[in-house]
Amino acid sequence: MLKKLSEKKVRAALETVLHPKTGKSIVSSGAISDVTISDGMVNITMQIDQGTAGIMDGVRKKCDEAVAKLSGVKSVRTVMTAHSGKTGQDKPSRPMPATPPAPPAPKPIPGIKHILAIASGKGGVGKSTTSINLAASFSKLGLKIGIMDCDIYGPSVQRMLGNDGGKPDFTSNDMIKPVERHGMKAMSMGYLIPEGRATVWRGPMVIGAVQQLLNGVAWTDDGDLDILIVDLPPGTGDAQLTLVQTVPLSGVVIVSTPQDIALIDARKAYDMFSKTSTPVLGMIENMSMFICPKCGERSDIFGHGGARETAKEKGIPFLGEIPLHMDIRTHADEGTPIVLTAPDSPHAEAYLSIAKSLMAKMPD
Repeated sequence: MLKKLSEKKVRAALETVLHPKTGKSIVSSGAISDVTISDGMVNITMQIDQGTAGIMDGVRKKCDEAVAKLSGVKSVRTVMTAHSGKTGQDKPSRPMPATPPAPPAPKPIPGIKHILAIASGKGGVGKSTTSINLAASFSKLGLKIGIMDCDIYGPSVQRMLGNDGGKPDFTSNDMIKPVERHGMKAMSMGYLIPEGRATVWRGPMVIGAVQQLLNGVAWTDDGDLDILIVDLPPGTGDAQLTLVQTVPLSGVVIVSTPQDIALIDARKAYDMFSKTSTPVLGMIENMSMFICPKCGERSDIFGHGGARETAKEKGIPFLGEIPLHMDIRTHADEGTPIVLTAPDSPHAEAYLSIAKSLMAKMPD
């Protein structure tokens, strides 16, 4: 009887791979930071020092080869994440400079015309729901669309687009194939890590994951994209900075509810993108009002007009209002964006109107 594939077995196989600096195994040298196994697919995260990617790429391939020999392994992929500081017994060969070098200039992804980020600053404002419905709106307008879930800790795009439980495949050159949903390409950590499993990663690993989702995914394997929509997590941290430093953005859209507490963080998001010279194309007020489905009475549960006033304050366009409505939520939970399932509804029309406005604002 075959024994079940386990993390212990994977790490034992990796003990046969030597670290080029320490002369010991990469496991005992502290280079293997994470191993995940799902349905025979093994994902390994290997930490390396900055500037050693060329040397360690050969080690990465040896890791893949060693683990691929294990019984029960369907596929294996080792991802390298770079960081500064000591790894295992490594010691810096020279003092760190007083001023760190500037990061390299962002590089476009070949075959992708525009990269549009959807940000909020604060969680729980409906940013992911807005992202998938804007993506569906662009698709209905005839554009080729991809959507990337940049939330490493709490991915949700995979569920909002309909997760059938399948796992992404790999191309012949070892890139991840995006999944196809509703005529759009999509990728999320939710497709790679079992649902309910916490991603307990430090900053360098988040940076590596974001870079992998951008440049390690075959977004244009079977055709170019007009727009890649990036659904950002809350805050102004590693994921946001990695995105703006890795690829040039055509712009950012900020989503907020009308309430003051959400607008405080929306202003912080605007400030961060301004400091990184990233164009902010406008602001959307989500959950702008509630219309009772039984009596038709309107209630401003979170207030009303706060995002419009904030956009005016910052000198950016106000793109539109999206109501708080049960149909928008239920369709997102079911993996069928309302723009596709109820295209004639006023909610779908609101998303389509915003998408048309954004198309006019993005550079040719």
